[in-house]
Amino acid sequence: MAIEIGRIASKYQSSPCGRVSSSPPLSSRASDACLENTLPVATNEQEREKQQQQQQQEEQQHQRRQQQQQQQQQQRSPSPSPPPQQQQQHRHRQQLMSSDLARENTQIRVQRQLRRRSSTAGGAPVKVSAEITSTAVPASEVPSAVKTTINIGIAMNHVNDQENLKQLNLTPVQVNEVEEMDTQEETPNDGGGDTNESRPINGEQELTCIVQDQEMEEDEARSEATFRYTVENVSKMKESQLSPPCFVRNLPWKIMVMPRSSQTQERQTQKSLGFFLQCNGESESTSWSCSATADLRLLSCKEGQPPFNRKIQHLFYSRENDWGFSHFMTWQEVLDPDKGYIKDDSITLEVHVIADAPHGVCWDSKKHTGHVGLKNQGATCYMNSLLQTLYFTNQLRKAVYKMPTESDDSSKSVALALQRVFHELQFSDKPVGTKKLTKSFGWETLDSFMQHDVQEFLRVLLDKLESKMKGTCVEGTVPKLFEGKMMSFIKCKNIEYKSTREETFYDIQLNIKGKKNIYESFSDYVSTESLDGDNKYDAGEHGLQEAEKGVIFSSFPPVLHLHLMRFQYDPVTDCSVKFNDRFEFYEKINLDKYLQNKDPARGSADYTLHAVLVHSGDNHGGHYVVFINPSGDGKWCKFDDDVVSRCTKQEAIEHNYGGQDEDMSMAVKHCTNAYMLVYIRNSELENVLQEVKEEDIPQELVERLQEEKRLEQIRRKERTEAPLYMTINVLLEDSFDGHQGNDLYDPEHASYRVFRVRKQGTVHEFLELLSDSLRYPIEQIRVWPFSIRTNQTCRPTLIEAEADLQKSLYECADNANPWNVFVELVPPDSELTALPPFDKDTDVLLFFKLYDPKNKKIHYCGHHYMPVIAKVQELIPILNERAGFPPNTELALYEEIKPNLVEKIENLMDPLEKVLEELMDGDIIVFQKEGDNKKYDLPTCKEYFKDLFSRVEVTFCDKTIPNDPGFTMELSLRMSYDQMANAVAQRVGTDPYLLQFFRCQSYKDSPGSALKCNFEGNLKELFSYGKPKVKKLFYQQLSIRVNELENKKQFKCIWVGPSLKEEKEIILYPNKNGTVATLLEEAKKQVELSENGSGKLRILEINCNKLLPGPRDDVLLDNLNTSGTKMYRIEEVPTDELNLADDEMLVPVAHFHKDVFSTFGIPFFFKIKHGEPFPKMKERLLKKLGVQEKEFEKFKFAVVTMGKPQFIIESPDYCIDIADFQTHPNQSSTSPHRPWLGLEHVNKAPKRSRINYLEKAIKIYN
Repeated sequence: MAIEIGRIASKYQSSPCGRVSSSPPLSSRASDACLENTLPVATNEQEREKQQQQQQQEEQQHQRRQQQQQQQQQQRSPSPSPPPQQQQQHRHRQQLMSSDLARENTQIRVQRQLRRRSSTAGGAPVKVSAEITSTAVPASEVPSAVKTTINIGIAMNHVNDQENLKQLNLTPVQVNEVEEMDTQEETPNDGGGDTNESRPINGEQELTCIVQDQEMEEDEARSEATFRYTVENVSKMKESQLSPPCFVRNLPWKIMVMPRSSQTQERQTQKSLGFFLQCNGESESTSWSCSATADLRLLSCKEGQPPFNRKIQHLFYSRENDWGFSHFMTWQEVLDPDKGYIKDDSITLEVHVIADAPHGVCWDSKKHTGHVGLKNQGATCYMNSLLQTLYFTNQLRKAVYKMPTESDDSSKSVALALQRVFHELQFSDKPVGTKKLTKSFGWETLDSFMQHDVQEFLRVLLDKLESKMKGTCVEGTVPKLFEGKMMSFIKCKNIEYKSTREETFYDIQLNIKGKKNIYESFSDYVSTESLDGDNKYDAGEHGLQEAEKGVIFSSFPPVLHLHLMRFQYDPVTDCSVKFNDRFEFYEKINLDKYLQNKDPARGSADYTLHAVLVHSGDNHGGHYVVFINPSGDGKWCKFDDDVVSRCTKQEAIEHNYGGQDEDMSMAVKHCTNAYMLVYIRNSELENVLQEVKEEDIPQELVERLQEEKRLEQIRRKERTEAPLYMTINVLLEDSFDGHQGNDLYDPEHASYRVFRVRKQGTVHEFLELLSDSLRYPIEQIRVWPFSIRTNQTCRPTLIEAEADLQKSLYECADNANPWNVFVELVPPDSELTALPPFDKDTDVLLFFKLYDPKNKKIHYCGHHYMPVIAKVQELIPILNERAGFPPNTELALYEEIKPNLVEKIENLMDPLEKVLEELMDGDIIVFQKEGDNKKYDLPTCKEYFKDLFSRVEVTFCDKTIPNDPGFTMELSLRMSYDQMANAVAQRVGTDPYLLQFFRCQSYKDSPGSALKCNFEGNLKELFSYGKPKVKKLFYQQLSIRVNELENKKQFKCIWVGPSLKEEKEIILYPNKNGTVATLLEEAKKQVELSENGSGKLRILEINCNKLLPGPRDDVLLDNLNTSGTKMYRIEEVPTDELNLADDEMLVPVAHFHKDVFSTFGIPFFFKIKHGEPFPKMKERLLKKLGVQEKEFEKFKFAVVTMGKPQFIIESPDYCIDIADFQTHPNQSSTSPHRPWLGLEHVNKAPKRSRINYLEKAIKIYN
């Protein structure tokens, strides 16, 4: 029978489903209430009063019991905190008490509702019964696990179903109509048609929940449960039905059943039973998800006959909240009595569901497990798993707490960051972040998203901690916990000779390939290797000897880290792969037989499993979780990033063995398996897992972390309240000193006094704040807000004393945030008790600047109130006094109107209102001495501001340094090339003629064409219009003068030494009109030739790791093309290749692996001789390559012609034939199709895979 699996489409909406002759379930807390009462119906007023009195008495008794329980809880002493085991027992007692209380609540509520219904509606007595058999599954207080069966039924007439539900304050079950969960098209009349309200069905419905959990059946956070749903009148079922919920992981799970129709291959309509499992179906949230596996079963009515079952595995979320089978079984088979699934027109469906803790819902890890998780900030799940493992190594956690970090930088100290994470893991109720920890590592943003190897990260982190602990009270903690010792030995078989060396280790790498369990891997680790034949051991004076090589453990550490080598190099695929083979490990192991000598003081090497680090995925990535046995007592928890949940021992151990699907539980994918194990020695278990109490944490550390948290809360509060506040930047008069540009200050570089105030605060309240902060009376303060004029200048304006003082600050600021204001104060050396009055109608506020043409400087000279009718001449004495000039000094006055527009005031006898353009508060007068200033570069302030307007910030980047940030200089766009070169040379510290400049390309941020040193334009011509303010040029420092360089050609090529081991790039500068011969002469000046070499150089052409003869010496350099993949290489001609005989020739040689187009390494020319025996040629080739003889034996040789290899069959009789390597008569010797000698072997040079090309070695910088 074909089985289709899929999901229920979201287009179907929930609709009420008829109750199948059953009341809806009681609440989860009331699910095990023992009720068996026959409630008579009240027939008169007297009986109703008695019932009400009885009800009140029951409520009073219930309230008294609640008060007594609360008083007992309050009387318990809050400190010192009990140990974890007592805390767990206490939580368990509280759960039992709350369960008893829930039973009483439910019993009272149900009795009350039924009495009220009976007294008001009349009718026959109603019987409520519930049968409970419960036993908690193996907790410390309970010996065994027993099924819990809940059988709740209320006999009702189907006509009164809705009314009875309303009277009981219970709602009918809601269902989703269902679409077929496969790729087939929907067929008409499939029984799941339009959304309709299901009608009640006569009869009694029975709900049976069979629950198995570690703590209590009523625990809604349990990880698995089995529940049933009995459907009656199956033959008449038309609509979909939902069972009452069963809670697993705090989510409601329901059985969904419906009739379905589909077309067979013969295009006949076939009716089937649809069976699905729904999770959290009534939730409106879209952020939740829960991964689960389930066994869907149709139970048999015949004794001894197994159920018909199908298994599913699915990630349930809002759009796919149900999963199952559209055609679980054909309708004919369901109704066939001989099949044994139907009895009295009823079938019973059962689901056993195992669910992970959900994500995206209010899952309280602290409440359910006592522990919290770590947030995942990127591809760092491995780090989270490892941090949890180290955190539960309690002795290490104690040592980390005691590391002195009082003077450490909060953002750079790894020790402090780890203390912070451990402290939050111990005391926080929410998942803990690790961003501050990775920031303390000195990682870049990209680093935290690189999936590094966990073993590498563990070693680096432990090394860092060990170095941080040196010289402290906890020095030596890391080696004491994790360091073991092994003895490497080589023992000769035939003589008495043995070489040994003791080594330390922090972890052990176990090979799992072909190994059944952990003991076989340990046996493989200590197995000996025979050194014989060509691999004999050199025993010094004893010569080469047959020997055995191996290792034996001297001692195992208290905490044993075992790395299972799941990721290994596969020579078949030539890449790293993950091995998902089944590999068994055990909760208890004994390693005595792998020790060299037993240490009686330490006892047997018995170990208990403490943590299992698990990876799900392949070698390109995946997901990491860790299972930890925190107390070493067999009670396991699963840490999946920010979610922590309790789990069974089987989930933690057996489910992570690996292996193919048929070897495993249905709950685990075959790509999910353990890659690291942590064992703790039994004799050290109590010491390593010692309780970490609050008093074990230094008080100064606690206070520092609390202060950090307090400041973080303040910052968080500020961010929350930010919309209610605004920032006011206050500028005093000293803020204008030294400003050399337009207006009074530079907004980007000004020194503000910053005030954060409420937007609805008044101007008067702000004045009071200023008075208190600046220690000036209010009458000595006047506020002048800066405003942007229509000509784009920024000048102060007046706040009117009466009209504006009671306005809100945000209104006065015209919604500006931040708001810049100039605060005028009474001069400190003044005897004034208040600022002079200012009449906005008759007075104007003027600011003064003095220009010094000699030094090209602007000096701020204060401000002054002037009547608008005053003559300009009246300013002269004031300005001379401010500048320190004699009173009769002649001055030239200018008005600063806007950038690049400064006009001289010609008529000093005119009033200000006539002379100054649009006279307003905040106008600026620039003055200078009248006289002969033509000897200066910028003789007047008008010239100065014109030059200022043309100034821009130019960034200069070194062309030879990739991604060089460079340096920035402020230069004038009117500057010439020589002026720019001098300025940059002075900044770099070199001769301007040893600098060469390059334009920046317009379409990307990289060097463009070079600037000639005789460039006659100005700087403005080098930049495009419409670009940002900051311009960019590239430069490089030269070894020859730039004017000489411009007569030369820059030629980039590769130099290879005679060993053929290394290549390096060199840049040569031959004359532009030179030839290849002049290029080789230039190369001799830069390269180092061998002592006994020929001293002659040659140029070769390289394309795709294949070699061709280079151009002749007389070829002009202009004819050489280095575009695309072509590159030129220069090398010294070997002495044996200077002169070739008639029967000799040079053939190109290249390395390749499998495919001749996959060449690698350094190609070279090799001399062959016609008729030379092939073994002799191999000897010369081996000598030239300089590789090991054992490795060279793996090489295969092929003559490659036109891309096709012809492998050489090696034999002593085979001799070299030059004709095999000669080109076709129609082809030149420089043809890319020229035959070449291919060396086929594995490329062992380190390389980056396509996936991990960005990965780099992990490193903690701080």
